[in-house]
Formats: sequence, C-alpha cells, structure tokens
Amino acid sequence: MAHLEALMQRNFLEYSSYFVLDRAIPELRDGLKPVQRRILHTLFSMSDGRFHKVANVIGETMKLHPHGDTSIGDALVVLANKDYFIEKQGNFGNVITGHRSAASRYIECRLTDLALDTLFHKSLTEFVPSYDGRSPEPVRLPAKLPVILMLGTEGIAVGMATKLLPHNLVELWEAQVAILEGKGVELFPDFPQGGLMDVDAYEDGRGKVEVRARVNVRDKKHVVISEVPYGTTTESIIASIEAAAQKGRVKVSSIDDFTTDHVEIDLTLARGVSAKELVPQLYAYTDCSVSISSNLTVIDDRKPVQFTVTDIIEALTEQLQNQLKLELEFDRSQMVDKQHWLTLEQIFVEKRVYKRIEEATTEESVRDEVMKGMAKFKKLFIRPMVADDVKRLLEIRIRRISAFDIEKNRRDIDELKAQIEGVDKKLRNMKKTSIGYVKALIKKYGDRFPRRTEITRIKAVDKKAVARQNIKLSYDKDSGFFGSDVRGQQFKMSVSEYDLILGIASDGTYRIMPPPEKVLFSGKLLHCEAFDPNKGAEFTVIYRDKQKIAYGKRIRIEKFIRNREYQLIKGKAGKLDLLLEGDAQGTLKMDFVPAKRQRLKKATYDLSELQFVSPTARGSRLAPKAVSKMKLDTSAVKKSAAKKPAAKKSPSPEHSVDDDGQGKLL
Repeated sequence: MAHLEALMQRNFLEYSSYFVLDRAIPELRDGLKPVQRRILHTLFSMSDGRFHKVANVIGETMKLHPHGDTSIGDALVVLANKDYFIEKQGNFGNVITGHRSAASRYIECRLTDLALDTLFHKSLTEFVPSYDGRSPEPVRLPAKLPVILMLGTEGIAVGMATKLLPHNLVELWEAQVAILEGKGVELFPDFPQGGLMDVDAYEDGRGKVEVRARVNVRDKKHVVISEVPYGTTTESIIASIEAAAQKGRVKVSSIDDFTTDHVEIDLTLARGVSAKELVPQLYAYTDCSVSISSNLTVIDDRKPVQFTVTDIIEALTEQLQNQLKLELEFDRSQMVDKQHWLTLEQIFVEKRVYKRIEEATTEESVRDEVMKGMAKFKKLFIRPMVADDVKRLLEIRIRRISAFDIEKNRRDIDELKAQIEGVDKKLRNMKKTSIGYVKALIKKYGDRFPRRTEITRIKAVDKKAVARQNIKLSYDKDSGFFGSDVRGQQFKMSVSEYDLILGIASDGTYRIMPPPEKVLFSGKLLHCEAFDPNKGAEFTVIYRDKQKIAYGKRIRIEKFIRNREYQLIKGKAGKLDLLLEGDAQGTLKMDFVPAKRQRLKKATYDLSELQFVSPTARGSRLAPKAVSKMKLDTSAVKKSAAKKPAAKKSPSPEHSVDDDGQGKLL
C-alpha cells in the first residue's frame, strides 16, 4: 500500500508538472503554448510562399505534437483568428457570431509577413528531439514581439490557471520604445470585438476590466448593438436578452440579427418603453456588460510565475535587445567569414599561390605548398588560416581562376567592410538600434492594428434603480396567502425583484422578504409595504398579553434576516390591538376588566410618552390592571395630517378595541 501511495504521488507530480509546463500555461519569452509553437514552426518549415491545406499542416504538426489532430486543428483556427501570424483562406469561423470553421480539408493557411519577419531565425533557435525522437522541435521561438500580451490566452492546469487579456500591438511597441527611452508605461487591453471598456480596476493586469457592448439608439422604436464584449458572441448576447425578456427584466417586442462582418443586432422596443429605459436594463441584466478578470501566470525559466503587465513588457523589451544583438553578432560573423574567404581567394589568385602546387606530387605536399605560399601574406588575413580554408582553396577550378575578376573581388570586400562597420556601429548602441527596429515595425505594420476597444469611464448600473416593477403581489384574506401567485383583493402592489416586502400580521408576527410567490401568514395581514432597509420603518405598537395586561412601545424596524419571522408581542399568547404607523399621537383610554370591590375602573395613557425600544422588547406597561377595552382619542392632537403623505390614512378621532376586536393599522 505504501509503495502504491508513493507511486501515485510521484506520477501525479510528474503529470501535473507536465500539464503546467508543456500544455496549459504559455511561455513568457515567445508567448506561446507548445501546440501553438509547434504549429508555427511547422508552417515555417513548410513555407514556400503559397497556401497550404490546413489538413496537411495538422498532419505535419502531429510529428511534433502527441495529442491528436483535433487539438491541433482547434488551436490553429484560434491562432489564425487572432490575425497576427497566420493568413487565412476559406471559412475559419467567426469569433463575433460563434460559428465554427469549415473542415480542415476545405481551408488553407500560410504565415503572414509579420510572422516571417519577427518570429524565426533557424540558426539562433535551440532544438530538442520531438516526443518520438524522429524530428527536432524548437524549445522556444526567437520572437522579437511581445507575443504573450498581443495574443491574450487562457488555460487551466493542475492547481493553477492563467488568463491574459489581449493588448494592442502598436501600443505595445510604443511602450517598448518608452521603456528604452527610460519613460514610464501604462498598458490596457484591446479586444478584437471592440466595445467600451472601463480599466479603473485593471491594476496593471492583476485586477479586472468592465467591458460593454456598443449600443446605439437608432430611433424611438429601435436600439442597435454594433459591438459585443470580449468573450461573448452575437448568439450569446441574443440568448441573454431573450432570457431577460422572459423574466420581465427588459421589454422588447422583437430581436433581429443582421450581423455579417460587423455586428448589427436590432432590438425593437415594446409599446410604452423608451430607449432611455431599455439601455441601462441591457447593461444590468444581459451579457451586454461583462466583467473580465486578469491572471498573469506564465512560464519563465521552466517555472510558473505571476507577473504584472509592466513586468512582462519590461522583460520582453530586454529580450528584444538581446535577440537583436544575437542576430547582429550572427550576421557579423557571417560577413567576417565571407570577407575572410574573399581575401584568401584574392591572395591565392592575385599572388599566384596556386602556381606552387604544380611541382607537388602528393596530396600532403600540395597542402603544404598552399600553406607556405599563403603564409607570406598573413598580415592581410582577416583571421588565421586553417586546414578547411586550404581544402576550400584547392577546390577552386582552373576556369574560375582564369576568369577571376580582381576588381569585382575588391568591390565585394569593400562592401563587406562597410557592412561590418555598420553592424559594429549598431552593436555599440543597442538601445538606439532597438528603438529604430521597433519604430520601423510601427511604420510598416502599424496601420493594420488600430485600437478597437474604446477606453472610457463606465458608470455602474444600479440594478435596483433600473429594475422594472413587473411583479404583481396581493393578499387573499380568506386563505391567508400573500404573493405573486395569489389572486386577492387586498394589499395589491407592483414591485421589482430587488424590492423587499414588510408584512405584519394580527398575531404580532412580522417578516421582511423578497417578493414571494406564495407565503402564508399565521394571522390576518394588517400591514404590507415595500421596505427600504436604508430608511427602515417606524411604528407604535399597542398589545395585550395573555393576562390582558396592556403594553405599548415605539419601534424602528431596520435590522433583519430575510424571510425570518419576528415577534412584536412578548409572549405568543398575546394579541396585537393597535399598530400605528409613524410617530403616533393621542390619548389611549382603557377600561379595566370588571372585578369585585373594584374602585378604579379606567385609565389613560399619553402615547407621546412612549420610548423607542427594540421591536422584540416588551415595552412600557400602560395600565396597572388587565384591560378589557381601549380607545384611542386623537381629538386633542393638533391637526397635522395635512403634512403627511396622501397615501397614508389619518386615524379617526377615536378608535376602540375590546376583547373581541382585531388589531388595527391607523
């Protein structure tokens, strides 16, 4: 068992490491996942300027990629639709509508000029054997572009995930120039679908962005969506609008999709709905507004690391300088080799060193004569002469020697000297060289990659504020049920899904709840209203306990748990006599329960003396004895009803409750 456990742990660690490093997470330096790197390398190996069947490309890539043709084909289509490195011919699907591509045998592709210019250098690429050892594959491509920020990618590995949002290539180039010039940079995503974007919470790639569709009001009856957010399609947008319409959250009479190369979703407004009302609802309840989080996890030096966008662009700018330096040094070495050979050839012919081999009788003596003859002119050598140089000189044919053009040879050498001097000048100031290289790329390719997503400040939509009052509630006194599925005649109201409802019953129970479909109150419903938790609700409560002792209290309902039942009466056997809304005034006149030898039969209480207490507190005792009847007298109160909202009822001058009466809301 212990052996099996150790075996599982080792194998799982190997599997998870493989999945992280070689499948799901992109490499920092070339910005590619292994399957993408293998596709691009295969296309470069096949490159002849013409288009290739995608099926053929997949077949060739399978020599390097061990996970089957489907994964290669899907990755190729995704990479091609980025429009940077693969030129398409045929139906590669549509990222806007979500339509899939045609079968691989019907579509063709080839590398773009941008890819050929910036991604490959065979002589400076490190290769390793493929999974079956039959073919070499690159460890990484010698990319001179910030690929990882251009493409954007996401992946899920064992215990980690990554999501890099795509950025605008020209802005990335400009950021590299700024870094080389010692300036600060600030980069934000740019999505091929366009749309509007708020970057306040982006936090240099460690936060999120809010992306919205571009919605235009065509006229009073039509609203048109012309751009969709990143990660959505026209189909998903329409589906979300239909779902919101079924729930009554948005009101449209029809949805027409006229999308071709550009998005055009035409929404026809329902009768009585304005565009000013509909647009915020689209952003609040549909995929017209999405929040996209960024997680910059990449592979650096065969280890997963989390970076910021600034960290990545700085690292890739340093890599650009190093790569350009390596290429210049390689080109210089090639030029020096050519200059060395042209110089040896010139000496060999001009100084007639070849004549020395006429008397030699053996192969060894021939080589010795060449070495001795050339040694006289070693001050003219570019570098010391070696045996391979002798072998190459001896391979020159007599015909070429007789037709040797001394002047052309000297011109070629002079041109090489000038080229080497130019390369040396570039190598002495790599910062200036790198800036010039990036600016040349901007000049050549910049017009192809304009910013598509507009950066703006997006005001958050208050869903409660834009919600439609589409839920109808009512109370059926016969059954005691209240809700949207109840057809009653009392407490009819229209509310939104975000409203809260306060219901108070005659047995002193109350609850605060979202709009219910059907809920049963144990007592008769006395009060029901839309409840604002920020404002709360104030009441004056008069009740009698099971011994008919009268209590009163002023309460403010504000703290609550949704759908939880609370009790206004201390002791369940009591009875709610009066429920007075707001700051109630008046004198409460009470008759005591008759008893033998009772002298004091009545009592009064001024309600203005009641203090605010917790809704669940007992309250103040209103009379020393049990009460059989009570009457509220408001005749002495100054007339202030005119100052109250018209929707509230003013109490009658007198209201009486006896043992048989029900509690009342005044």
